[in-house]
Amino acid sequence: MRIKKQIPKAVCLFFLVLVIGCAAPPAVKVDVLPGYEALFDNRKGWTGADGAYSVPLREDLTLWLFGDTWLGDIRDGAHVNATIVNNTVAIQHGLLPSNAAVEFYFGKTATGNPGAFIQPADGRGWYWIYHGRLTPQGLYLFLVQIERTEEPPGSGFKIIGTWLGHVTNPAEPPGHWQIGQHRIPWGHFSSSANTFFGSWVLRQGPWLYVYGTTEDVVDGFHHKFMILARVAENRLLEFDQWRFYVKGSWSPDFAEAERLCAGMANEYSVSYLPSLGKFVAVYNENGSSRNIVARFASHPWGPWCRPMDLYQCPEMSRGKDILCYAAKGHPELSVDPNELIITYVANSTDFYKMAADARLYRPRFIRVKFKKAENK
Repeated sequence: MRIKKQIPKAVCLFFLVLVIGCAAPPAVKVDVLPGYEALFDNRKGWTGADGAYSVPLREDLTLWLFGDTWLGDIRDGAHVNATIVNNTVAIQHGLLPSNAAVEFYFGKTATGNPGAFIQPADGRGWYWIYHGRLTPQGLYLFLVQIERTEEPPGSGFKIIGTWLGHVTNPAEPPGHWQIGQHRIPWGHFSSSANTFFGSWVLRQGPWLYVYGTTEDVVDGFHHKFMILARVAENRLLEFDQWRFYVKGSWSPDFAEAERLCAGMANEYSVSYLPSLGKFVAVYNENGSSRNIVARFASHPWGPWCRPMDLYQCPEMSRGKDILCYAAKGHPELSVDPNELIITYVANSTDFYKMAADARLYRPRFIRVKFKKAENK
């Protein structure tokens, strides 16, 4: 499980520019999507997970990528005969809930017990699967490598590296995938701050824009910032070809990557909204919050508007131990150019409460419809 710290509300960089450029934010209408949620409301087998990134494989085929996952049974609303593995995947056939079906995949341990779908090649810790992208060269998955620490359960982990998984046969069922693992050299990991890439991958023309997060840790609070890399789609594995955005240019030094926005999360999305002619970044404010927010920009690198509130997660009204995080958009599921389907996860800092309440720790779906503001 991922427990993220609440931090003070932050403002975006380039404040004067953004006030002018975002004077008229779009109007929004939000609906909950119980039909989509029902696709992941299993009573047996895969019974809940966080993360919930998605990658389009074909027009009618979507890959889901999950972090820590419950496998077992649901009885009287609680997890029983269950175990938690560190990552799983699923294939969704069809786009609309009315005609969709989801198949779930996990791995096995050396003793034959349920295990993570992908395990680190170097044998250290485990992976949480972040975003990915299908290219003519294969399917690429960003893998955040985690190791346990001596802190209390739920927060006793640290990031120790990032890897790029390369699936060379993505047309096969996931159980038959051949997955190479390549360590990403760009990153910094310590108790005082982390810098890594893979929060989101956006395709624009010949380029893949790889978004990441860097942070400052002050008095135990993690202040997170958006950073950005760019690489030609057909050269993603050639790490010396990556370039990092800084003050209007692209540098070969990841340490120079500019902090584009504050108040970010480790997990977020960036997609293009044709109806607005804007890019939109979606995330839980400050990483963990009842507020799902959006920022808008005319270019993948910004400048980004101040955050706009989209939705307040109702689960946090159940108690002080409930937290919401992992909000992100799924543009491949959004059939209307005026909308974006978004997921988030509700969790509890009390592991036993989370285990006893299967309503928690599974993807929650909302649809946000955007309407361009009229000039007055």
